[in-house]
Amino acid sequence: MLGSISSDNFHLCPAIRDKRRVYTVAAIMDPLPAFRWPLPKYDYWSTPFAESLLCHLELCPGLRILDVASGHGIPAFYLAEHVGPTGEVLAIDVSPGQVARARVIQGSQLPWLRFDCMDMRSLPSDLPSFDRITGNLSVMFFRPDRFQAVRGLVPHLEPGGQLVLTFPSHGTFDSLWQRVDQAMIQQGLMKERERFQAYLNERPSASEVRGWLEQLQLKQIDVSEYPLEVATGPGREFLYHPLLRGGFLDDVYECFEDQYLAEEFMVTLSRNIHSFTPLIAQRCVLSGRK
Repeated sequence: MLGSISSDNFHLCPAIRDKRRVYTVAAIMDPLPAFRWPLPKYDYWSTPFAESLLCHLELCPGLRILDVASGHGIPAFYLAEHVGPTGEVLAIDVSPGQVARARVIQGSQLPWLRFDCMDMRSLPSDLPSFDRITGNLSVMFFRPDRFQAVRGLVPHLEPGGQLVLTFPSHGTFDSLWQRVDQAMIQQGLMKERERFQAYLNERPSASEVRGWLEQLQLKQIDVSEYPLEVATGPGREFLYHPLLRGGFLDDVYECFEDQYLAEEFMVTLSRNIHSFTPLIAQRCVLSGRK
């Protein structure tokens, strides 16, 4: 159960769904597979979002792509394989650890793919322009001003080039947040609830990001959402779920000055997951052309 995803909620292009596999030595060494660098099958968060991104991204050999917030390479490896040696992929991330991990995975493969440590919110002025700019799960890292971060990408897009970004939009895990809010009211945690509401209101919606692209005067704008169910059990399985802890649940903990109180609050909440399951994430894809 831990970290599982309900495939019933995938809304994917069949061609992309069929290509899902895990990076293995066998896949790299075997000359027969058509795709040596498909999306990892057992990444239950980055891969589903990347699949949604690829449903909207137009790919062909020879493209120059900038992939922002690239992490350890989902979907940078996939992109590099599909643009081929006549193309180029620059994958950037602000985390040196993520970049180092991606380089280890890459080894000497795909020499037209480069991983660099760079902050997507302040790209250098001499960075060249690209045919495509992608960012899987990127918008969530564009704080404190997400619109300005998106605006900063557009000058690096060639005329006619395509921008495609994904993120969990407003509405993700709403059943959980409603239960958290109710529990805070019941327990008189007003200061914590005020901080929690500020967190909820800060998350962008699909309609908001559409407005961003319209304000930037992009063309062929498309903003779509695809539901993704995240399954979990009670207790520690919920509290330390790999798709929830280290991100979404930590945002609740940060609303508390007293972390002992935060732990007591969350442990109590975790005992009755039926009050907020199923957990549904919204995979939002925003796309436009310059």
